[in-house]
Amino acid sequence: MALYSEKVMDHFLHPRNVGVIEDADAVGEVGNAKCGDIMKMYLKIKDDVVEDVKFETFGCGSAIASSSMATEMIKGKPLSEVGKLTNQAVTKALDGLPAHKIHCSVLAEEAIKSALEDYEARKASKANA
Repeated sequence: MALYSEKVMDHFLHPRNVGVIEDADAVGEVGNAKCGDIMKMYLKIKDDVVEDVKFETFGCGSAIASSSMATEMIKGKPLSEVGKLTNQAVTKALDGLPAHKIHCSVLAEEAIKSALEDYEARKASKANA
């Protein structure tokens, strides 16, 4: 059996939504000192829907594949659904990850949650201005 599923290899070799959104409404960055992966998510949000999403990931193939899949899963979704995305859902969508690479899907979940926190903080800041 191959170490990685075809979906993991596809998202690693052909990652979707790579890049930066210069005028992003939210940015989330997380890192994992254990393996050295750093993941940054940019969200463009309109009417509480993720209109666009991009990522930059410095890390292994599983981290890149997890980032790519997570962006595919939240693009066009309302924030109420985006906040419920779990690393288990990302792992399942990738047809699994090796046990020692599950933390990569956790990073994707945490990067999105970090971006959502950033979005709420920016909204609160604007409301108080």
